[in-house]
Amino acid sequence: MPRIRNAINLTEFPDPSTLCKAFDRLDMAVWRVLLNLSVSLLPTNGVAGIDASRFDRNYASKHYTKRAKLTIQQLKVTLLVDTRAYAILDLHVTTTRKHDTQIAPSLINRNAATIGVLLGDKGYDDQQIRAMARGSGVRPLIKHREFSSLQKAWNARLDADLYSQRNQSETVNSRLKRRYGAFVRSRRWWKQFRELALACIVHNLDRAL
Repeated sequence: MPRIRNAINLTEFPDPSTLCKAFDRLDMAVWRVLLNLSVSLLPTNGVAGIDASRFDRNYASKHYTKRAKLTIQQLKVTLLVDTRAYAILDLHVTTTRKHDTQIAPSLINRNAATIGVLLGDKGYDDQQIRAMARGSGVRPLIKHREFSSLQKAWNARLDADLYSQRNQSETVNSRLKRRYGAFVRSRRWWKQFRELALACIVHNLDRAL
């Protein structure tokens, strides 16, 4: 790519192993800093939606996995998405079957200073999450699971126009898979986490351009 090489003053293309080794040396904390810098390029509004999606850990055709009776273990990726700029503010990746209510607190704590409203579906219905968000100055707009008439009444009182923006987090999840693939290519779990963080950074840069 001559245009990119000229932009970074690269006269000689490095060996592919050089890029791989550099990728290994960068900790996840570095990728989070780069993600925050990419967010700063976009006009965010402080309203964020939280949503989880699954990414395959290896690419294989559905027909092949069915014929060979294979199961491909998946990664659970939770994204925190700004509803104005469609920017990915933060992500959480896990190889386990953690419930959404166990993942949300870490995302709230890391981003409490930058978001004012948190939008979530019924999977994040938990009083501790609501209390933590309010304690951090974040307004939780999360639907209640309807087991009683009182919970139905609470859902009816939700700000429908504001809550409808939660769908944008699902849109970003879908766009990420369509543009960069619904699977990760790395073999090791810690590389897979970095690969997904890199995809989020590229998504934000694409939105900025």
